[in-house]
Amino acid sequence: MSRENTHKLSRRGVLKAAGGFALAGAAGGITTAVTAGSAGAAPATFTHPGMLHAYGELNRAKVRVTAGNDPWLSGWNRLIANSHAQSGWKANPQATVIRGGTGENYGILYNDIHAAYQNALRWKIAGTTAHGDTARDILNAWSAKLTTVTGNADRFLAAGIYGYQFANAAELMRGYSGFDLDRFKRMMLNVFYPLNNQFLTGHNDACITNYWANWDLCNMNSILAIGILCDDGAKYDQAVNYFKNGAGNGSIKHAVPFLHDSQGLAQWQESGRDQGHTMMGMGQMGAFCEMAWSQGEDLYGYDSNRFMKAAQYVAKYNLGQDVPFTTYTWGTGQNCAQQSHTVISSASRGQLRPVWDILHYHYARRRGLSVPYITAMAEKVRPEGGGGDYGSTSGGFDQLGFGTLLYAK
Repeated sequence: MSRENTHKLSRRGVLKAAGGFALAGAAGGITTAVTAGSAGAAPATFTHPGMLHAYGELNRAKVRVTAGNDPWLSGWNRLIANSHAQSGWKANPQATVIRGGTGENYGILYNDIHAAYQNALRWKIAGTTAHGDTARDILNAWSAKLTTVTGNADRFLAAGIYGYQFANAAELMRGYSGFDLDRFKRMMLNVFYPLNNQFLTGHNDACITNYWANWDLCNMNSILAIGILCDDGAKYDQAVNYFKNGAGNGSIKHAVPFLHDSQGLAQWQESGRDQGHTMMGMGQMGAFCEMAWSQGEDLYGYDSNRFMKAAQYVAKYNLGQDVPFTTYTWGTGQNCAQQSHTVISSASRGQLRPVWDILHYHYARRRGLSVPYITAMAEKVRPEGGGGDYGSTSGGFDQLGFGTLLYAK
């Protein structure tokens, strides 16, 4: 075992041992200031790998797949059957990526990112050099060419979603022979981060509530992932502080605006919009919490498990059951013209996305909490696939997936 991996394992052990304390502290409410050494501050030394997949998750998947144990093996078989997970995949890097408006080509980027990520997983779990080489070559090809992400307002979605996904693929390949990590970091800092930061600080010059929670969340994810990838404590803190205190809809009390505590539920900000984007939100906030968890910070339990209650709410409704709904009113456009949702939306109700096992295994297994609706949704999707398994449009690539393989306990 490498020195890095020993460090990773010890940190995870410390976090598990302190889990009760972390959750108790999180329940105390929003922290208004972050000071050095506090629970909200970036770690003095970042743990690697330390985003969606830490050493413990990767090693467990490796051991269990090798032993032929389910559900890991079923998750592995879903991975290796995916066309993106093949070592013959060839990158198609672009200097300019456009999402929204004329000349859209962003599908090229998200297909290559998911191929890099899936090949990186195959390298990490099975040790097959051909897949490691493929992941490396995709990442190197893009960092050598990409200079611009642009388009209409959707460019901020591209910078957020593909920024955090790209960073996760690179984190898996850290230290791999021939991978130019420094050049990749420069791409993330110069191409993705400025758009992420611009959106969270300016919201495209619109009313602060104009954009749905997912717009904030994907850019928060990208900043958090870039902070971890680049060992940049200021960016890590920027993302975590926004989660706790941000003015936009991605911060925890805006993304989850209403508590229905008598039922152990909480309403998600996009619930009156449609269920597809609502479930995308489960994936985005779940990814954010998991990346912070890998660095020793419990946001899953923040504000008395506020996110868990929202995930229970979303899961219950999408299982076909009734949930309470409080009228949600927000400001739109540049003048904050008021709009309201008075009922929950049934659009895309019951849609399956690979976002539930990460939540089930955290709350039910790591923490030993009862989350029956999350668990039931996870069982409907299991074994989870990834990009390429849920259609060819961008919605099928909004989450990296494969939670059954990586998080089963």
